[in-house]
Amino acid sequence: QVQLVESGGGLVQAGGSLRLSCAASGRTFSRYAMGWFRQAPGKEREFVAAINWSGGSTYYADSLKGRFTISRDNAKNTVYLQMNSLEPEDTAVYHCAADSRITIATIRAGNKYAYWGQGTQVTVSS
Repeated sequence: QVQLVESGGGLVQAGGSLRLSCAASGRTFSRYAMGWFRQAPGKEREFVAAINWSGGSTYYADSLKGRFTISRDNAKNTVYLQMNSLEPEDTAVYHCAADSRITIATIRAGNKYAYWGQGTQVTVSS
């Protein structure tokens, strides 16, 4: 069982930056692939970024590559999402997710993650 708690969301102007954090409970954090997903009002949840258990491989939604960076610190049981050059279209609730059985083929698929955080709101004003 893994519990995930996101933080770092807030209100920022377009062009600004935020760093989201996702703190995980448990002693086996390093066994889990981690993902960030977001959901805007009236829209489906979408993949943002993911990172494998070691941090050696990262994956991004094509539309976000270059602006967002995912990283993890297994010693702190935490995964991060650095978001730069934010746009109003980035406004959403951002969730982190974890699973120990994720593969490269499924790492972008939200329905393959067993554990989810409650989310943190990111609002980008124009």
